[in-house]
Amino acid sequence: MKQVSGRALVAILRRHGWRLDRVRGSHYVMVKPDRPEIITVPVHGNTPIKPGLLLAILRISGIDRSTL
Repeated sequence: MKQVSGRALVAILRRHGWRLDRVRGSHYVMVKPDRPEIITVPVHGNTPIKPGLLLAILRISGIDRSTL
């Protein structure tokens, strides 16, 4: 699987209709108006997101992993 940084993941989520609700420290909280889920993305510079967390975020958001 391709490695993705937190910043890049936030950009991908924004392209799919998620919006930034708030920032708490280094964690970006993303919401989508028509969905009850909240996605928290750790943004630590250009450090890649670990594969398990990345898959969980993609599953919750409904984004296919081939779009990365």
